[in-house]
Amino acid sequence: MRAVDCSPLDERVDQDHSEEYRRIREFIAESSAETPYLVFDTGMAANRYRRLAAAFPDTQVFYAVKANPQPALLRTLVNLGSSFDVASRGEIEECLAQGAAPESLSYGNPIKKVGDIRYAHQRGVRLFVFDSEAELRKLAEHAPGASVFCRILASSAGAQWPLSGKFGCSPAMAAQLLVRARDWGLNPIGLSFHVGSQQLDPWRWEPSVAQAASVFAEVERHGIRLTMLNVGGGFPARYTQEVPDIGTYATAIREAVRRHFGASAPAVAVEPGRYIAAEAGVLRAEVVLVSRKAHDDETRWVYLDVGRFGGLAETEGEAIQYRLASGHGAGPDGPVVLAGPTCDSVDILYQRAGYRLPLALTSGDQVDILAAGAYTATYSSVGFNGFGPLPTFCIGDDNE
Repeated sequence: MRAVDCSPLDERVDQDHSEEYRRIREFIAESSAETPYLVFDTGMAANRYRRLAAAFPDTQVFYAVKANPQPALLRTLVNLGSSFDVASRGEIEECLAQGAAPESLSYGNPIKKVGDIRYAHQRGVRLFVFDSEAELRKLAEHAPGASVFCRILASSAGAQWPLSGKFGCSPAMAAQLLVRARDWGLNPIGLSFHVGSQQLDPWRWEPSVAQAASVFAEVERHGIRLTMLNVGGGFPARYTQEVPDIGTYATAIREAVRRHFGASAPAVAVEPGRYIAAEAGVLRAEVVLVSRKAHDDETRWVYLDVGRFGGLAETEGEAIQYRLASGHGAGPDGPVVLAGPTCDSVDILYQRAGYRLPLALTSGDQVDILAAGAYTATYSSVGFNGFGPLPTFCIGDDNE
């Protein structure tokens, strides 16, 4: 069983030696907002961006907007010089509204409506991804002259949130399509891949870098010199287990590129989302009910006022296991099943992961879900069972 540290948030973050959490602690202490809600500190996210940029010098950083599209965060990243990975017309509009230049946007969704391609091109977006002939044909017709890159399939082994299967094509198909892109009046510039979100293996990138090198060589035989390798995101946040430092990932990727490309290495791009946003957010929730299924059942069911439909979708399969903090300190604890408030039986967060919570926990108590700044508010439903979307309060200086 996992003994979860459920000391109060101020004690917990002191143990983590994180002065960065001070503003979140102060906001929660003074807030009268009804739970559940997310508190997001743009200053913490800015520090994570700086750390990643330092680990990947001379690398274009495309922040994955889907992780957390809060306007204050986007403004902060614009001021820091970030580029942006966008997946829809809405994300394009929001980035432009917050000051991003059109040329800093990469339309990284390989599944796009014709109207959205046309809109992006008209707004000045000039970088698009594809992974099929049908998508490439749409780009040739509705984004003439644009720069394009092809996404190849990649293994997500080692990732807690796998992304294999839905996106990407075989390396052989990628080489053929990149040549076709040139023939159709587009500007083929490179490849991308994604090894899965919350990837715990820093060396998982190497097999895909090797495949990319072979595609680059094949395309060059057709007179096309590719110049960009987008190695995606996947860099992890710290949840209930420690993760390698971002520098370890940067070193592994840099060495893989050097090994497989040699002196002809292309420019490298990255698409972080979770790494920048996750640890900058704390989700405050309330205990709605603590119950047992039998009088002699040791395991309690703890129902929170937020669940899988309210922003914690990544607990599906108990994949992402958040750190928790409560106001009961280090008193006696016991095993629990954690669940959300809706009337859907799949709204269970953790049943097998081995969470233990204080025996003193009762209805009305507050629980803080740490490192919840990515893929939470954007996943919350618009009103399932009458529960509204997860409110977000941004704090910190937009100019950090």
